[in-house]
Amino acid sequence: MSRILIVGAGLTGSLCAYLLRKELPGKLQLVIWDKAKGAGGRMSTSRCPSDPNCTVDLGAQYITVTPDYARKHKTFHDDLLAHGICKPLSAVVEGMVMKDGSRNLVTPQGISSIVKHYLKQSAGADVFYEHHVTQINLQGGKWQVCRRSGSPENFDAVVLTMPVPQILQLQGDIAKLIKESQRQQLETVSYSSRYALGLFYEAGTQIDVPWAAKYITDNPCIRFICIDNKKRNVESSGIGPSIVVHTSVPFGIKHLEEEKEVVQPLILKELSTILSHLPQPIDIKCQKWRYSQVTEAFPGCPGQIPLHTEPLLLCGGDGFTHSNFDGCTESALRIVEMLASRL
Repeated sequence: MSRILIVGAGLTGSLCAYLLRKELPGKLQLVIWDKAKGAGGRMSTSRCPSDPNCTVDLGAQYITVTPDYARKHKTFHDDLLAHGICKPLSAVVEGMVMKDGSRNLVTPQGISSIVKHYLKQSAGADVFYEHHVTQINLQGGKWQVCRRSGSPENFDAVVLTMPVPQILQLQGDIAKLIKESQRQQLETVSYSSRYALGLFYEAGTQIDVPWAAKYITDNPCIRFICIDNKKRNVESSGIGPSIVVHTSVPFGIKHLEEEKEVVQPLILKELSTILSHLPQPIDIKCQKWRYSQVTEAFPGCPGQIPLHTEPLLLCGGDGFTHSNFDGCTESALRIVEMLASRL
């Protein structure tokens, strides 16, 4: 039975596990490692420290389904709707620009519920968090994968789904095995950077605005504000509302190397100029997204590329397509196609 490691428990990694389980049932031992404390990656739903029932989406906010992908990935969208993971977005989003025929889906239980759904559907995959991969070496026809703490482990194939710059930072034999032409192409992949702020409020707090979310165009710091429970159209008695604030990319780049404790007050100050009567939150979380969205994908957007063929070492993710649900789905399909042809 081939032992496969998927690095990254975000959307691409969880979809790979789900699709591999469907494609090759009973033939693989699937292992997933992620450096974070939980699943989601940039589909991150964060809990209020003082009330874990109160959550906020700090990364992706909703899924946009274009007419093309509505046909191409219909089974994926239908599955999420049928399981109640997603539902149509009905709340007011000011300033949102929609292409003809597109629609949006929201997640009543938070955006990370999509990733958790696919991990659950990958039945039997062993998922480990706080496993930060540092080195990948060739040893006896297998990949020896080292992490920041804990013993190295051996695998028959490895799939890397983290942001491309993090792939290029890996040490060991992988650094020597990447062809120079591939390295040059990988180095062209670029990402935007931004901060996200999650504000949590006690039960009964009223956020008096006429919208669920709003895109801001005239502020140098803030680009997007969302009342998360209104966006999801979920009212739960005894659970307070939450707000997420996304900064602009120029602000994110300008303050990228600063500590979150320095940046958070700057965002709050700008927020007070937009929403001057906001009540005091009971908790605040500040998230730095160094790799927010892909601005330049791998040439040709192949979905995945093999860094080594025997044993197989693949990399994929939105850096090889584009940064949305369907981009990650396309990458996962290409990864699984390659693995299924070799295993």
